[in-house]
Amino acid sequence: MTEAPGAVAAVDLGATSGRVIVGHVGRDTLRLEQVARFANGPLRLASGLHWNLTGLYAHALDGLARAVRAEPGIASVGIDSWAVDYALLRGDRMLGEPFHYRDDRAMRGVEAVHAVRPFDELYARNGLQFLAFNTLYQLAEERRDGLLDLADTALLVPDALAFQLAGARVAERTNASTTGLVRVADGEWDTELMADLGLRASLFPALVDPGTSLGSLRPALADQVGAALEVVAVGSHDTASAVVAVPMADPETSAYISCGTWGLVGLELESPVTTDAARRANVTNEGGVDGRVRFLHNVMGLWLLSESVRRWERESGQPIDLPTLLADAAEVPPASVPVFDANDPVFLAPGDMPERIARWYREHDLAVPTTRASFARAIVESLADAFARTVRTVAELAGRRIETIHVVGGGALNTLLCQRTADRSGLTVLAGPVEATAIGNVLVQARAQGWFGRDATLEDLRALVTRTHEPVRYLPRD
Repeated sequence: MTEAPGAVAAVDLGATSGRVIVGHVGRDTLRLEQVARFANGPLRLASGLHWNLTGLYAHALDGLARAVRAEPGIASVGIDSWAVDYALLRGDRMLGEPFHYRDDRAMRGVEAVHAVRPFDELYARNGLQFLAFNTLYQLAEERRDGLLDLADTALLVPDALAFQLAGARVAERTNASTTGLVRVADGEWDTELMADLGLRASLFPALVDPGTSLGSLRPALADQVGAALEVVAVGSHDTASAVVAVPMADPETSAYISCGTWGLVGLELESPVTTDAARRANVTNEGGVDGRVRFLHNVMGLWLLSESVRRWERESGQPIDLPTLLADAAEVPPASVPVFDANDPVFLAPGDMPERIARWYREHDLAVPTTRASFARAIVESLADAFARTVRTVAELAGRRIETIHVVGGGALNTLLCQRTADRSGLTVLAGPVEATAIGNVLVQARAQGWFGRDATLEDLRALVTRTHEPVRYLPRD
């Protein structure tokens, strides 16, 4: 690998915030510098819940300009974000801001799709768990509304931003694999399924692999940013990038939890598992970098805690210090707060999360937590329980014996959650790196620049993470 560190920029978009980060990569160097951070949240318009993609684009450009000022030698930029949501284009014009996956309109598309292809048939074709907001269900409702007739291209969020930056109309494979319109057998567009659902195949651009160059910034943007940066496709699904940065010594005995707004709990496999048992367990087979398979299940994640905190702050008019709240929660006896089903769809939409949790307890004839600390403890216990059960499920379905769980993302900072996941699973938990998504984005770009030498594998990229980021170890207690 190159001795002198090189620099790339990562645009990392999460469900509540976005960042622009400069990554420095060398033989024993893997260092991130955040140069811009901006809020990201839903827009409630007359038509429903949307993303402010135009605003995110403006923030990304401003962040890239700051990045170039901080590090003039930046070689490229890569974009990652959440999955399933998309922008519709006619020519170069975007036909409105993309819908938010938490908008309830997608539910209306489920019935239309399953009337044509029942879920068991879909699972055999695309290998995806059932989520009512998956792209094919959203597109079914879009078709009913007539908007698809006006569009000539559908681009997932990171691809739509890459198009604005460099003009390339492509679909990066890891994110495309979440649409439900990619065949799990070979990773190509399922044009037969598209035809069955009345979707024009021409809407969907060519698939590209992570590491593909998408060209340079448009000239006017290069002037604005201060450099003609190359735009590189990375694992544009944020979980795909995060898994790149999981420092698994042995993927055969390791599970991962990419824990943020969502908790993505799973294994890295060489080939998909689409058995009836996997379908019944609602486990998904999504594309990973270098053709790996992310065999995982979505758990609601820290959304439950962050949405509760937002409600309490609105009610009190005072900010809540999360570390203090979690310290208080750690003092609550776990036996006093029975777990609730963290995957219940009632918790999906924004709103009064503590009241929904309380209602769940009442409907199941269980005692409702009485303090914020006990609510927080209930959330942590319920997430840890869901994480541990999901690890057992995916391991059984894949025929693996798991010894270690890697927790990456913001959840790696939640010491109570990491310890309780170790306790409930009976397995060692290794927490970190926290910035796994940005690190994975940066590493794929660095490899595309040739800084890892020829034929570098995912294991080579992870070896650098292991050398530079020491995890926090949590051993299971009785």
